[in-house]
Amino acid sequence: MKIRFGYVANAIGLWDASPSKTLTFARYAALSKSERLDKLKLVTAQNLQHTKRILHYNIAHEIKLYRFSSLLVPLATHPEVMWDFVTPFKSEWEELGRLIHQFELRPSFHPNQFTLFTSPREEVTVNAVKNMEYHFKMLEAMNVLEKSIINIHIGGAYGDKESAVKRFHQNIKKLPATIKKQMTLENDDKTYDVKETLITCEKENIPMVLDYHHYMANKGEVDLSNYLSRIFDTWTSFSAIPKVHISSPKTDEAFRAHADFVSLAFILPFLKMAKELDRDFDIMIEAKQKNLAMHKIIEDIASIRGVKRISGSTVEW
Repeated sequence: MKIRFGYVANAIGLWDASPSKTLTFARYAALSKSERLDKLKLVTAQNLQHTKRILHYNIAHEIKLYRFSSLLVPLATHPEVMWDFVTPFKSEWEELGRLIHQFELRPSFHPNQFTLFTSPREEVTVNAVKNMEYHFKMLEAMNVLEKSIINIHIGGAYGDKESAVKRFHQNIKKLPATIKKQMTLENDDKTYDVKETLITCEKENIPMVLDYHHYMANKGEVDLSNYLSRIFDTWTSFSAIPKVHISSPKTDEAFRAHADFVSLAFILPFLKMAKELDRDFDIMIEAKQKNLAMHKIIEDIASIRGVKRISGSTVEW
């Protein structure tokens, strides 16, 4: 069983390398019309340059998984802006894509919590589609669609989970099939548990990303060992390695919040459970210390008897 690791957005330790520099609409609107596009381009150029630096860091450390910042392009989906962020940066997007292909990286996006398909309000669904289209366009510009995913949650329950799930299946039809093909669903820490998310994924033929921390915060009556094989099986028809999110609680009181680092004791029961299946899978680390937390947990896991570290970000058990 091989496990590859990755992290989210920022590479801590790289100087001035945030890929999420922003431009508020208020600041944008205060600019003259001649200055607005220049400012959009300036911020986007910085984010793309910083992302390239982060990819080079990942390549140097043999890190195969990376989640792009969703804030790469400022005001990309704002109804009063909606600008063409692909054409002016065609070569920059393509350069990122070449790095991904050359070094066989696995990129992803995780749109914000407002990207949901369970709302009874039509405008929420319309905005969710727009946000998914934005993320899709970035992957398309990099020419990495076959390597990447866009991961979201099912959404809210609105006081009636059964009706909300029905709306999800109805509203998801408004998402173009090409974009849905990139989509994964993740269980959450309050509403939709592992079983509910898995059933939804199986019905829609969407791969499921297991979030172990969320599972521990929202177990319901679910015994994960009874569902892990089925969760991994949702990836089979996509010929992709299953993906798992890992983090650990900040404190017992703030259980749902992510800690700076990942506790081996917290995730070890899951790792042992996965070992029983003996299937390769990938882990995205969602800790506050980003890449530093990833490096630390790899070292911790590699210290387990029978585990061998075979690259900068891969272990074999």
